[in-house]
Amino acid sequence: MTAQVPLVDWSQIDTVMLDMDGTLLDLHFDNYFWLEHLPKRYAEIHKVDFATATQRLNENIRQYEGTLQWYCLEFWSKQLNVDIRSLKQEVKHKIQIRPHVKEFLMRLRQQHKKLLLVTNAHPQSLSLKLDVTAIDKDLDIIISSHELNHPKEAQAFWHALQAREHFNPARTLFVDDTARILKSAQEFGIRHLIGIHQPDSQIARLIEGFPAIHHFDEIMPPAV
Repeated sequence: MTAQVPLVDWSQIDTVMLDMDGTLLDLHFDNYFWLEHLPKRYAEIHKVDFATATQRLNENIRQYEGTLQWYCLEFWSKQLNVDIRSLKQEVKHKIQIRPHVKEFLMRLRQQHKKLLLVTNAHPQSLSLKLDVTAIDKDLDIIISSHELNHPKEAQAFWHALQAREHFNPARTLFVDDTARILKSAQEFGIRHLIGIHQPDSQIARLIEGFPAIHHFDEIMPPAV
């Protein structure tokens, strides 16, 4: 039986870029918030039934998918006339780190890789999640796409990121749970790309088109 070829040759990697929601953190929090908690609280605040609230939210939100506005809590707070950050705070107990993440980051530090969190999360959402998880203590740099004025789906994001961080795309690994974002990174020239199967622990899903893992133990660097 032929041994399986490892997904990552760590000797070829200097920089590791990691998505947050669905990659380092369980996407269940976000799905629960947008699909259940927000419609419920929106219905209460605006005095409509749950079905009406869900329909209004779906019609409003989906048209912005993949844009910077889609990820912007300030935009949605104004658009929906609710305080999204405060509503997220109500269910912050659901924010969870995915399995093997802490050990994975520790091993990468031991190997002196440059570690970047690269997320589309709005700074208000990012600050809440970092307060709960403290994963920023295991990373070198935290970058929200809102700082660069473009989502990760856009080539302009990657050009702005490279101008700031001076990384070598050929020696960079990027891990994300969204295929369209991996495609954007691939188009920019990032050589090492890995997707995430089942980013929401409660929903079965396989990502296609890229090498992918369920958990980081599948690509764990050796201990130093």
